[in-house]
Amino acid sequence: KDQAKAAEWYQKAAESGYAPAQYNLALCYENGWGIEEDAEKAAEWYRKAAEQDDAEAQFSLGECYDSGYGVEENEKEAVEWYTKAAEQGHTKAQFSLAVCFECGYGVDADETKAAEWYRKAAESDYAPAQFALGGCYDEGSGVEKDDTKAAEWYRKAAESGYAPAQFNLGLCYDNGWGVEKDETKAAEWYEKAAEVGDVPAQFNLGVCYDNGCGVEKDEGKAAEWYRKAAEEGHAMAQFNLGVCYMNGTGVERDEAEAVEWYRKAAEQGHEKAGKALEALGIK
Repeated sequence: KDQAKAAEWYQKAAESGYAPAQYNLALCYENGWGIEEDAEKAAEWYRKAAEQDDAEAQFSLGECYDSGYGVEENEKEAVEWYTKAAEQGHTKAQFSLAVCFECGYGVDADETKAAEWYRKAAESDYAPAQFALGGCYDEGSGVEKDDTKAAEWYRKAAESGYAPAQFNLGLCYDNGWGVEKDETKAAEWYEKAAEVGDVPAQFNLGVCYDNGCGVEKDEGKAAEWYRKAAEEGHAMAQFNLGVCYMNGTGVERDEAEAVEWYRKAAEQGHEKAGKALEALGIK
């Protein structure tokens, strides 16, 4: 393995106009593989390959314009290149184009077109797009609201291990949105997401253990999950962890620790935490 030699040979082929080599050479410049990192040269070589209809290069050039990497940031240019790649079936470009239409980046916002492009990417099993399409059905954004279809698309992404979708599918089971209400399944999906660091899922799983919803009641585990979410700045988890310390539920009672967590939550505007501090005579 010799990245420097690889870059040399890519350069030779790239200078002869071979698009795949131009793309690979751009990657080398972008990542410093066997050659000094150079954003402008990376963008230049992406452009050369993109102009020869190389979809990967078109997508990468779109990302350059999106972020201002090696070129001046330009959302309209980003959209143009994402569109070229998306129309060739490039999944990530389809997703990025959908985001542009959803948010109005470089193009007039259009929820219908956003949903169309999310669907194209979702049908290629791209989990973020499946999650986003689920969100479209959840909110009636660009498509007719349909809780059942929302849950179906969340499930596809969730089964691929995509944590935000696992959390949302947990919510569906928790509330009976598009699926039959099932607290056990809700807790299972919350746990999958929580274990890979999804903060809202960590909080909800804490609530499950706190109340014995879908799992056996376990105040110690509730406090553990509240702590994980609280340490990531989740205000409700911070308040609940404060309650655990104040009451000695799942942890050893520690009023000073309770006050610390109440304060963190209150600083984020959590009303109950503020009132808890007031009740203790703390401003």
